[in-house]
Amino acid sequence: MSLSPFHLAIPVYELSAARAFYNEVLGLEEGRSSDQWVDFNFYGHQLVIHEHPKTALQEDVKCNAVDGHDVPVPHFGIVLQWEQWEALAERLKSLSTEFAIEPYIRFEGEVGEQATMFLFDPCGNALEFKAFKDIGQLFAK
Repeated sequence: MSLSPFHLAIPVYELSAARAFYNEVLGLEEGRSSDQWVDFNFYGHQLVIHEHPKTALQEDVKCNAVDGHDVPVPHFGIVLQWEQWEALAERLKSLSTEFAIEPYIRFEGEVGEQATMFLFDPCGNALEFKAFKDIGQLFAK
């Protein structure tokens, strides 16, 4: 599967804390930056954190119930290869990362089996990291 890289710019109200999170916790390579924004290589995609006052969504997180979990909305993330997801989950656990939803497997043994985990950056932006046992089932019903 060949995809074009996406560009996503998100607000952060504490640029230095967010920069450390994306670089040191998630292990993302930093690109260009200024005093007000930082580019990161988000698994081949361009993620930019922009310093901005706290937004209403960062102040008051909303959730939807999914499989007995409170899934933060909005959120963004990436679909990783299974082994990448496992390595990231272990890395985050080893760093004592606080998860909004702990790493777990959904639809185990069924069509669409996937691994998922949710966490927040220091500025309240929700992220989901997931992987499919069979990437061909990404859009399976």
